[in-house]
Amino acid sequence: MSLRGARFSVLLMALVAGGCVSGAGEKAAVPTKLSVCHGYGCRDVAKIHVTDGISKKFSAIMAYGGKSPQAERAAMSKAIQYYEELSVGAVGARDSAKSSFIASSEKGQMDCIDESTNTRHLLLYLHSRGLLKHHSVEANVSRGLLLDGRYPHWTAVIRDPSGKRWAVDSWYEPAGGAPDIVALDYWRTRGVMGER
Repeated sequence: MSLRGARFSVLLMALVAGGCVSGAGEKAAVPTKLSVCHGYGCRDVAKIHVTDGISKKFSAIMAYGGKSPQAERAAMSKAIQYYEELSVGAVGARDSAKSSFIASSEKGQMDCIDESTNTRHLLLYLHSRGLLKHHSVEANVSRGLLLDGRYPHWTAVIRDPSGKRWAVDSWYEPAGGAPDIVALDYWRTRGVMGER
């Protein structure tokens, strides 16, 4: 990840965390750019400038999620799909599903580190705008050690009001495809011999 991308991540996390301890009436600044990691391991970072139209689109998508945690996860899926379509324009290439290691030199291709980082960046952006009513955003997690028949694989994570944690994994589909949003405990059992 570039120094600029790393600074953005640290700033965004600080703003979100700061919102939890800020005094009454204080509001965290909402980012005007979204980062898009690509090139494997966030080697390259593109930017999406958040216009008024993009901001309104995210608000409209997330408005459908207000009724319940389940509805919010469905809206979150649509927001991630929209973000990924925007990322195609920012990067100048469409990411393939499950980009293989040999694609690491191809422009715009993303491994699971890129994908999970991008998903988390978007979720933190939605949180900073107050658009997540039923979930908090947690640190990314991994599964697989090679010794257990699974390649190491990363995902973004959210937590619902009951405390249940959910994997939000966008690696298995091409850019703009629906991410897997499944119980994290279940997600941790998967991935043997490349299974979803």
